[in-house]
Amino acid sequence: MSKALHEERLMTVLVGPHVSEKTTIVAEKNNQICFKVRRDSTKKEIAQAVEMMFEVKVDNVQVTNVRGKNKRFGQTMGKRADWKKAYVTLAEGHDIDFLGAE
Repeated sequence: MSKALHEERLMTVLVGPHVSEKTTIVAEKNNQICFKVRRDSTKKEIAQAVEMMFEVKVDNVQVTNVRGKNKRFGQTMGKRADWKKAYVTLAEGHDIDFLGAE
């Protein structure tokens, strides 16, 4: 895979940050950030994408597949899409500020 194609793929790996009560606690306690990622992405790709986009050093990546919930839409039953979540541990002294506040 050429470098240009590889960087283009890395730009699509991270879907966005996943913000919840649990992820906020984890971020403060363990210096971890939680992201929604593509379902076909690997730990190595996730680490490279975070390092490239936010210019930080990544220590560890933990990944979990989240199953979509079964929901009712009126009378018909439906299912939300499955998705993948990655907890990225940043190296000591590195931080990502999504709000941009100084």
